[in-house]
Amino acid sequence: MLRRVINPILFLPLTLSLNSINVLSSETKNYIDNVLEEKSNITFIDYQEIEKIILNNQELKSLQNLVSSASFNLSSQIAQRYPSLDFQAIGLPKYVSGKNYISNTETLKTSKLTANPSLNIKWDLIDPLRGSEIKIAKENYKIAKNNYEIKKKDLIQEAKMRYHKYQKSYQDIKNKKFTLDLSITSLHNAQTKLEAGIGTKFEVLEAEAQLSRDKQSLNEKKIEHEINKISLKEILNVKGDFESNKEQNLIGFWNHRLNKNINEGLDKNLSLKNLILQKSIKRIQANSFLAQNKPNIYISNTLSSTFSKGESLTPNIDSEKSSSNYTNTISINFAWSIFDGGQNKNSYKSKISEAEAEKYAYENLQNVLTTSISKAYLNLKLNEEKIISSLKEIESSKESVRLSRLRYDVGISTLKDVLVRQSELSNAKSKNINAIYNYNLNLDELERLTFLGISKNCLGMNNTKIKDTESICNIQR
Repeated sequence: MLRRVINPILFLPLTLSLNSINVLSSETKNYIDNVLEEKSNITFIDYQEIEKIILNNQELKSLQNLVSSASFNLSSQIAQRYPSLDFQAIGLPKYVSGKNYISNTETLKTSKLTANPSLNIKWDLIDPLRGSEIKIAKENYKIAKNNYEIKKKDLIQEAKMRYHKYQKSYQDIKNKKFTLDLSITSLHNAQTKLEAGIGTKFEVLEAEAQLSRDKQSLNEKKIEHEINKISLKEILNVKGDFESNKEQNLIGFWNHRLNKNINEGLDKNLSLKNLILQKSIKRIQANSFLAQNKPNIYISNTLSSTFSKGESLTPNIDSEKSSSNYTNTISINFAWSIFDGGQNKNSYKSKISEAEAEKYAYENLQNVLTTSISKAYLNLKLNEEKIISSLKEIESSKESVRLSRLRYDVGISTLKDVLVRQSELSNAKSKNINAIYNYNLNLDELERLTFLGISKNCLGMNNTKIKDTESICNIQR
């Protein structure tokens, strides 16, 4: 009975401590929440619309201009097949005036207005370099288009990753709020027991410390969530604020076997295709060096004319006198660089060696892609198991928290045991959040690497519905 008679003065430091913690936490919460709740120009972003929204990315627009540049360059090279037409005029018009004085002879005068236009047509019949330059331009155009697609798919995958991360951080906040509520309940129970004389101040301090840690952890998750939001806005080039579905769900299922993943990934990978194109360019460049020692044949037609008014080098100038003439020259021209000291031959060998280097780069990238696809596939299967096991762990931890709290209420357990069970439940929820996050990342990665689609229906090896209750197929999405 004496334990129940407690001097109220003993609670004064504890009460002041609790009040100061609550005030500080409240001020911190209000400040952080006020900062994070500033909104303007709200846009809704859906996961399915990321592929369309990503087209506004500045880096992608830059690559789109490079594709246009490669297209114009190809058109420029193809234009070499057609004749060229040049117009030239030396003095249009040209006026010459002057005097020619020689002793003992009559002074000669000049006053003449002339024009000398000419028109030249040139058509290359045989140009050994023309074909190579057009082929190289075509291959570079294909590479530019592939680079655009590669970057677009990389940005889509990165944007989806940030979207999943944004959702995950929101779930982390919910988990921390849930844990915070448990800690508040635990602190309330500890205070009630202390006031009733059946608890200890140590348990109250322990509950306070846990509550303080949970509040700090919650604020950290809020900041992390806002950072993830800013990161998502940056890659999607979104101005102002946005909203999205914050609930974390499985985005789909992967019904493709590992061998199919690898085969499809290697067959459709654009980086591998670029290496093939680079090898082709190197060989074309090598052949172009040999072509420089072949003859170049072209037709030219030059039409030149002269118009003049006035006279030159005459004693008396007739300003009305005029004259004109024209000439037309058609010729087939021939140019052949017969010997260059072996320069072109050595350049040919250099490019052939570079082409062989592309072959080894191709094989190395194949090995890297095979490894990446296999790792993503196996990690997907691992995260499937983690999702299932974490759900079981959550259910068990919930029951453990309930039982430990009952045991504490009847006095056969300590608050420490309750706090430990709370922490285990929070960790179990965190494991489930991380497993779903990583599972979705693996799906996006496999879709990026293999060009295969994510399915909305979960099927087994025989393309049939899986009925196993512990399968990932039966997880509520």
